[in-house]
Amino acid sequence: MAAGLKRYEAEHDWLTTVRLPPNAPDLNPVEAVWSLARRAMAHTAFDTPDDLDCILRRELRRIQLRANLIDGCLTATGLAVNPATRPSQPHRLRHVDGRRISAPGTSRQ
Repeated sequence: MAAGLKRYEAEHDWLTTVRLPPNAPDLNPVEAVWSLARRAMAHTAFDTPDDLDCILRRELRRIQLRANLIDGCLTATGLAVNPATRPSQPHRLRHVDGRRISAPGTSRQ
C-alpha cells in the first residue's frame, strides 16, 4: 500500500481496509461489478469513445442504484462484510440571520 494511503488509514480509525491477495479476482467484488457492466454492454458497437463512456456510466449508475446487485457482488466473494460504523459527530451550531441555531438532526440543551 502506498505511504499516503497508509497514513490516511492510520488517521481515520473508522476506516477499515481489507488487503486482498494479488491475482485473486474471485475475492474482489469490483470484478463482479465489471462483469455486470460488460454483460449489459455485450454486442454493442460504439460510434465514439464518448458513446462508450456514456453507456458505461449509465450501467454503473444502474448497478449503484440496485442494492441487490451490489449485495450479490459482495456475497459472491464469500468474504464477511460488516457494516461500517461512523464516528460520533460533535454538536455543531450554525448562524442564521445572526442567531445561533442547532444544525439539522441535532438538539441543543
